[in-house]
Amino acid sequence: MEFILGIVVLVLDIWAIVSVLGSGSSGMSKLLWTIGIIVFPVVGFIVWYLAGPKGRAAMA
Repeated sequence: MEFILGIVVLVLDIWAIVSVLGSGSSGMSKLLWTIGIIVFPVVGFIVWYLAGPKGRAAMA
């Protein structure tokens, strides 16, 4: 069960990082969000999901 939970967290973090890198934010903002997601995988993802930069598709 822990393995499956770990895979889910990994997939969500990868999705979050790809979304951050594809957003229209500044380079420094992208770097800080990416570091936050990598250092704090679960909390970083939740904070990014609630307050992070929105992707290009959401802005259209």
